Amino acid sequence: QVQLVESGGGLVQAGGSLRLSCAASLSDFSINAMGWYRQVPGQQRDLVASVSNGGITNYEDSVKGRFTISRDNAKNMVYLQMNSLKPEDTAVYYCYVDLYSGTYYYGYYWGQGTQVTVSS
Repeated sequence: QVQLVESGGGLVQAGGSLRLSCAASLSDFSINAMGWYRQVPGQQRDLVASVSNGGITNYEDSVKGRFTISRDNAKNMVYLQMNSLKPEDTAVYYCYVDLYSGTYYYGYYWGQGTQVTVSS
């Protein structure tokens, strides 16, 4: 059983900050990468940031220098600190985990999404 619960979205003015959190409840799985995607209505879901189980991070170009991803392996949590937010960051943000168990790969599991709205 896998459950991802996101929190921290909301409405903020341009230039402001938000911190997204995602708690993964799971048993009999191991987590490879964790991270965040975002989606605007009518568009595809795009990667924002990811962090591997070794701590290697990856960011979409438009958020580099503004967003910081981190994870707490002991708590199975991933965070996204978003600073200097812009109206174009407005989207639904989805947490994901990339799971395996032993040698079997299970793929991505997703949270329900949290809305981030940045007003100009």
